Parts: sequence; C-alpha cells; structure tokens
Amino acid sequence: PMPPSPAASAPASRHLRLWWRRRGRAGAVAATFAAALLAAALLLSLSYLASLPLAPATPSSSSALVGLTLLRRAEEKGALCLDGSAPGYHLQRGSGSGSQSWLIHLEGGGWCRNLKSCASRQKSMLGSSHYMERQVEFAGMLSDDEDQNPDFHNWNKVKIRYCDGASFSGNVKDELQNGTKFFFRGQRIWEAVMDELLVKGLRHAKQAFLTGCSAGGLATYIHCDGFRALLPKDSRVKCLADGGFFLDVEDISKQRTLRAFYSDVVRLQDLKRKFLHCSSSMDPGQCFFPREVVKDIRTPVFILNPAYDAWQVQHVLAPEASDPQHSWQDCRLDITKCSPEQLQILQGFREELHDAMREIKQKKDWGIFIDSCFIHCQTLNSVTWHSPSSPRVNNKTMAEAVGDWFFDRREVKELDCKYPCNPTCHNLVFSKPFKG
Repeated sequence: PMPPSPAASAPASRHLRLWWRRRGRAGAVAATFAAALLAAALLLSLSYLASLPLAPATPSSSSALVGLTLLRRAEEKGALCLDGSAPGYHLQRGSGSGSQSWLIHLEGGGWCRNLKSCASRQKSMLGSSHYMERQVEFAGMLSDDEDQNPDFHNWNKVKIRYCDGASFSGNVKDELQNGTKFFFRGQRIWEAVMDELLVKGLRHAKQAFLTGCSAGGLATYIHCDGFRALLPKDSRVKCLADGGFFLDVEDISKQRTLRAFYSDVVRLQDLKRKFLHCSSSMDPGQCFFPREVVKDIRTPVFILNPAYDAWQVQHVLAPEASDPQHSWQDCRLDITKCSPEQLQILQGFREELHDAMREIKQKKDWGIFIDSCFIHCQTLNSVTWHSPSSPRVNNKTMAEAVGDWFFDRREVKELDCKYPCNPTCHNLVFSKPFKG
C-alpha cells in the first residue's frame, strides 16, 4: 500500500476543519492547527513516509529526527535491497526505565508482483537505500514525547526500512532474473538486522514489542514467533500489526483481485515453502493472507485495523479495474460520498473482517482494536495514536488500549459499532486513490 499524494491533504484539511468546528473546539487557531496536523499526518499515513515534516502534537513538543544506519557487511550476508544496496534502519536509544525495553517497527509500502514493478521500486526508497531519507521523524507510537506516547516513549525504538517488495519474507539465491539483477532477500534482511540489534542490546531486553504497518503489519504476523524466539525466555514479548489484516474477499466484480496479486508475489519470490500452514491444494496467494498466517502464531498479537480500511476499499474491494462505469469513484475517495447501496457493500466488508477474526476473538491473550474509520495505518500518527482528537473506541485511544493490553492491565477486545456511528474518526478524504 502506498500513501496518498500530497494533494490528498488539501481536501482532508478542509474536512478536519469542519469536523473540528462541529465538535465545538474553540477558535480558528485550533481549527487551523488541527488541519495542519492532519495534512502532515496524511503524508504519513503509511510508515515509510515518516520522515516528512509532521507538525508536533502540541505547540510545545517536538519529535526527534533519527538518523539512518545502514546494515554492516550486508553484501557478505546477502541481505540486500531489491537493487543490491544495503538495507537500513533508524535506532533511537531508550533511557531510564525504558533502557532495557525495545519497540521494533517494520515499515510498510505494498509489494511488487512482477519484474517490471520490482524494477520501478529499485529506483525508489522501497527498493534501494540510495533513495532513503537520512533522517526521519519518530511520531505516534515511536515518539519520545510522554504526552504523545505514554507507555513507550522512553524505550529503545527502531524503524526498519522496507526495500524487498515482499514483506521481509523472500530468500531467492539467484540474482539474475531475465538478465537483470534483482535481490529478493527480505528474510535475510530481517535476520541480519535482528542480529545487529541483538548485539546493540536487544538480546538483554526485559520487554520487546514487534510492530508494523500495512505490508509491515503483514511482516509482523510472519515474523512474530521468530522474534519471540530471539529473546530471553523470561522477557515480555508481544507483536502488533497496524492496518495489516488484508482480506481475501471478492471485489465488486466478483474477482479476487488481491489473491491474484499475492499469487504473483508468492511465485516471484518463491515464498510457498516458507509458509508451513499452506497445503498443496491452496492457491499460493492464499498463504500470504493474515487469516492463514495467524493460525500458526503462538506469541500474543494485537490486531489494530480500521473496519473500512481505505487502501483495501480502493484496491481490494473496489479496484478501478472492477469498476468500468466509475460508479465507485467518489465513494473510493470519500466515505461520506458513498451511496446507500455502496455503504451496504462496505458493511459487508466489515462483516468479512469480523468473520476472519472469529477465532482470534476467543484468544484471551490477543488484543483487538477495530475502529469504524476510513483510514489506513494509525499508530505512527500523533493525531490518531494519542491526542485530544484521537479516534476512540469505548472511550479509549488506541495508545491506551495497546498499553493496557501490552502490560496486562486488562483484556482488550475493542470492536467499534458500524459507520457512521463514531464521531471521533479521522476519515481520510483523497484527491486520488492510494497508489497500488
């Protein structure tokens, strides 16, 4: 999944200004400030753009810029981005009571299904460290500001950059594909970065939290148990996937668009043998869906998702190819423009999500926070993670719900009512859809 273009922020800013006034928040200053916050937040709606300037959560606070570290001896380890460059991560050291606690975040940014789309990624930050920003801002769940991030602010925090095109899971030895070099080495990137972080103190973690957004959320499901196995037996280790529960559903033209896409990714990067839950009778694409991956996970996981995930509405439920009459064009960009019939289909999509989680709801040590918002990825945004205007379910922000669950303060299964019931939602308004 790719972020909205910067142009998406303009209508969204207007949308938030109206929203803010409706809620009776005083004055034009507050409204303008809120609009600026969401404009910046929209540019960050996927984790890999977190380096763009984000307005601070409060006028007095500011998020730290965190430098890029390239993996040492990457070539020797065969742990390389799509173009053969060294992968990278951003590490901010913890302090005080958080000095032996680690939060690892896996960046998102879609997948590439064929050599042509992987070749275009080689010329971007999603396939090459040559294009990655040298510093990124840590906000939301990665913030070191206690007001923005009450439970994890002083932890060691790491953002691992995504440059392999298959959710950190490929391991193809052969570099040459049709005479061009491609490195499908996501699994090796994962292992090599973990090895380096273990040496930097992760091996002594008293508590550790693996998180990820979008394609990085899928990677979190894939690597959760492997992460647990790296750490001391007596440490508290859990995982969280944000906007990563992609659904294997029919689109509006009765095609399974995402399954076909995933099948190409699985074949291209030879992932079938990686997934033990995959039976030979299953379509290769099915193996890559969280509903299947979670069946084998033993470590506690928190699933944080909007019921009306904007990326999935635009690319899974109502992709452009399924809508030759363009009847979904307005609804795709702004949920308030959906017709009653379209809303009924969206409510069916929400039911599919609830159905896919039926068994997970029974797992006592797993957590769930499903809000009824039209958005995608919410944990790396100070506005949506924990602020006076954050989305709430049962009067809890996602930061409060996640903290309560991680520290076993209570069981957390927060399932929101149907759209449009939740007035605290930040529903994105796009000028054009997320890129595919």
